[in-house]
Amino acid sequence: MTAPVEMLTVAEAREAILERFASLEPETVLLLDAVDRVLTERIEADVDLPPFDNSSMDGYAVRALDIAGATRERPVRLRVVADVAAGHPTGVMLEPGTAARITTGAPLPRGADAVVPVEATDDPSRGASQLRSEIAIFQEARSGAHVRHPGEDVRRGQVVLDRGALIRYAEVAMLAAVGRASVRVVRRPRVALFATGDELVAPDERPGPGQIRNANELGTAAQVLRYGGVPVLLGIARDAEADVREKFEEALAQRADLIVTSAGVSVGAHDVVKDVVRAHGEIALWRIRMRPGKPLAFGHYKSTPFFGLPGNPVSAMLTFEQFVRPVLLKMGGRIHLDKPTVQVRLLEAVESDGRETYARAWVERDGPGYVARLSGDQGSNVLSALAGANALLIVPEGVTRLEAGSRAWAQMLYWPEGDVCG
Repeated sequence: MTAPVEMLTVAEAREAILERFASLEPETVLLLDAVDRVLTERIEADVDLPPFDNSSMDGYAVRALDIAGATRERPVRLRVVADVAAGHPTGVMLEPGTAARITTGAPLPRGADAVVPVEATDDPSRGASQLRSEIAIFQEARSGAHVRHPGEDVRRGQVVLDRGALIRYAEVAMLAAVGRASVRVVRRPRVALFATGDELVAPDERPGPGQIRNANELGTAAQVLRYGGVPVLLGIARDAEADVREKFEEALAQRADLIVTSAGVSVGAHDVVKDVVRAHGEIALWRIRMRPGKPLAFGHYKSTPFFGLPGNPVSAMLTFEQFVRPVLLKMGGRIHLDKPTVQVRLLEAVESDGRETYARAWVERDGPGYVARLSGDQGSNVLSALAGANALLIVPEGVTRLEAGSRAWAQMLYWPEGDVCG
């Protein structure tokens, strides 16, 4: 990919871009900083989990032989000799005919081999009152009932997480359980962002005549956060080469791994971003057969990768979804880069100009399947339709109309409430 290639398909452009990226280097972070990041080391358990025999219920620790044949009509009565709470082992040995009140997670006393739930006893307070001297058991229990044994979950020395694992909340809990307060994970990519245009003002300013607020920078920054990057906000560059060049240099000074701009990459007289990049690097790819979002630029400013997104906010965020998102995931060590998709039945017709189209839509359950309707006007400046969407309906290249009732694929931005992401 040494010379600019114009009007690639979405798939061709994505493949050409992704081949230029690799996973970033690892760093050591505290556990909560590792959430949604990729592990770069093998983790072995330093202890058995659980580390000792313990109760899985509130109830009474017993010898199973002592309560054989117990029923509500013919209960077995046992003398209570101990009260065992979690974190407080007892030295008591259960002799025949005795029991110990026990809480969930408490170590099983010696001699006991089963736990009877408090509901199966005549303890009226369900274990909350002063310790009784005797207890009636209304059901028998096999040896091992309601007992968690050492190593039942994990054995000492067992590999609990390997390199390449994505750390979610369950993995954080597992890491903590095997004694890890910090781990080595792939570093988060730093993404410098700025928007270009003489018409732009900051979001907290009231626009004057001919001006609009800078929505693109914060919208794409939110996408950076969602897909594992660290956004570095550089603000607004005016439509002048010197101003644009200054922003690029600031991105380098901020140690950006990736630079993402919006606007300035089309064919207008004031679209100067491509010229600045070409003067100090390369434009390797420009323009995609995609709607919305045809004017996408990719290349390098000096040695730092660069994406130039379209100026219209919907186009900017949708091209980010298709091209920048998988790059961020790959830089973060991810292997699976595709968005989840589902097949839907269209509740209304969807039109296209023949380019591969990503129509903003709302997808919801309909029996065993899904249905979809457009979420609003499909203009590339209409933020309300994107804000009201949870999916993108894909109209394949060469197709100009999908009729109501037909089937289509929807790329999910967010899943319908109550559904689980696959």
